[in-house]
Amino acid sequence: MQRSSQLSYESCLNYYINQRKFKEMGVVRKVFKLIYELVEAFVVAASIFVVVYLFLMQPHQVKGSSMYPTLADQEYLLTDKVTFRRRDPQAGDIVVFKAPQNETFDFIKRVIAVPGDTVVVQNNKVYVNGEELNEDYLPENVVTSAGKFLTEGLSVLVPEGSMIAFGDNREHSSDSRDWGLVPYDNIIGKAFFRYWPADKVGSVISK
Repeated sequence: MQRSSQLSYESCLNYYINQRKFKEMGVVRKVFKLIYELVEAFVVAASIFVVVYLFLMQPHQVKGSSMYPTLADQEYLLTDKVTFRRRDPQAGDIVVFKAPQNETFDFIKRVIAVPGDTVVVQNNKVYVNGEELNEDYLPENVVTSAGKFLTEGLSVLVPEGSMIAFGDNREHSSDSRDWGLVPYDNIIGKAFFRYWPADKVGSVISK
């Protein structure tokens, strides 16, 4: 009778140990499943981000005051990479591009002239194809001085595959007036949406 009780106790103990092991294995499986699902979600999210970043849009930060008051220093924008696959840049577009003199830097400027246009800076004004450029996106009495490339009164014909771009803050902008043409190959995209600061969230409106 004593042996029978001992066997019964051992059986119960083994059963308890086995059950505990099963529960522990179940917990481990759940943990591994959770980790797997998290990794899977991360991979999917990362893949979507890469596709969007490479082919659709890209975030950029405005650095400096060359586009003030249209865009201010430290604002954050989304750059559309699709528009210029469907059409060429147009006068008035706000464009992000690799700086022609140092492609490690990105510039953001406004397109002033495109292939086939002639540009002249004279008497603190801009003339495109013989007519004074209507720049109603600028504050009144803005002075557009000549530069090292677009010298006073010099007429420049924009060649194929290039554009001329100025900053809106003409007195504080390094742009085509000084360093010349922007190759289309340098273009990253068209600035289209400002997402920071919060009180300025909205579309970046070109001319």
